[in-house]
Amino acid sequence: MENFSQIESDILSKIKNINDRKSYESIKTEIFGKKGIITELFKKIGSLDQSQRKDFASKLNSLKTKATELLENKLENFDQSEINKKLKNEKIDVTLPGRTYFTGKIHPVSQVIDEVTSIFSEIGFSVEEGPDVENEYYNFSALNTPENHPARDMHDTFYLSNSKDLLLRTHTSPVQIRTMLKSKPPFKIIAPGRTYRHDSDQTHSPMFHQLEGLHIDKNINMGHLKGCLYYFVKKFFEVEKVKIRFRPSHFPFTEPSAEVDIGYKIQDGKIKIGEGDKWLEILGCGMVHPQVLKNVKVNPKQYQGYAFGVGIDRLAMLKYGINDLRAFFESDIRWLEFYGFDPLDVPTNYRGLSR
Repeated sequence: MENFSQIESDILSKIKNINDRKSYESIKTEIFGKKGIITELFKKIGSLDQSQRKDFASKLNSLKTKATELLENKLENFDQSEINKKLKNEKIDVTLPGRTYFTGKIHPVSQVIDEVTSIFSEIGFSVEEGPDVENEYYNFSALNTPENHPARDMHDTFYLSNSKDLLLRTHTSPVQIRTMLKSKPPFKIIAPGRTYRHDSDQTHSPMFHQLEGLHIDKNINMGHLKGCLYYFVKKFFEVEKVKIRFRPSHFPFTEPSAEVDIGYKIQDGKIKIGEGDKWLEILGCGMVHPQVLKNVKVNPKQYQGYAFGVGIDRLAMLKYGINDLRAFFESDIRWLEFYGFDPLDVPTNYRGLSR
């Protein structure tokens, strides 16, 4: 082919003028694509005279090798140029001082949940969970709470506007019902979680945290309940001796029912648990009402047990000297920095705050 030298010159000129990756891909396709210049030239070899084929094929292979090498060099240049650009624009000045960073803190509520869960797990309780949005059956009816009970009033309970049955759970007791309905006794569980009620002041919040406990088995009595709570209070507040008293009370889902008080005194402006002649209410409890057991298809003549409920936020306030419940939910980093726990330095025996 008389014009082969011109074709070669055009190809090499096109490669020489490539100046970015986009044009690189375009020129490479134009030369080596299915309908590229060199591809079409190889197809024409068969149409040449026998005397011309060898010389033409030799020249074409030489052009192909040269064009391939030039394209590879162009690509390497682009890669190196990008690396140099990054080195120039993203270089690190090793003489600069280190950057200040802050370690996050564990919220007191999360810390207390871990503490309480650990304590009850030591005596055989497992953890169960349930939904925050409940229906009236699990939250009230199954727990022997009649329809005219004040807790069902909208002034006390958050009902969802698009439903007369759905509500934000007012306690974690529905988890007990769900657990007993899905399995068979014995049961020995705790249920920590968020709860919601129409209430807001220094010691109450519309959203707060509660822990329910339930132990159902044969021959369970109030003595077992007292022993369990005594063990918990002693472990949680880290006191060897603690005074506990049970005051008669009323809850629809327990019979008999009681409020539990612990002894304390004020020393240096702080509450000291386990000593003194003052009493502080910390939780409610009682023997599970026979009707509740019937509602979950458990024979109350064969099985009985106890239940208790305690405010997790209240426990945190008492143990760590926090005097306003609302501060728990204000997302103030300064507050969390003071009252929070270092995740890498929380002592295993929970001896107070990590400052």
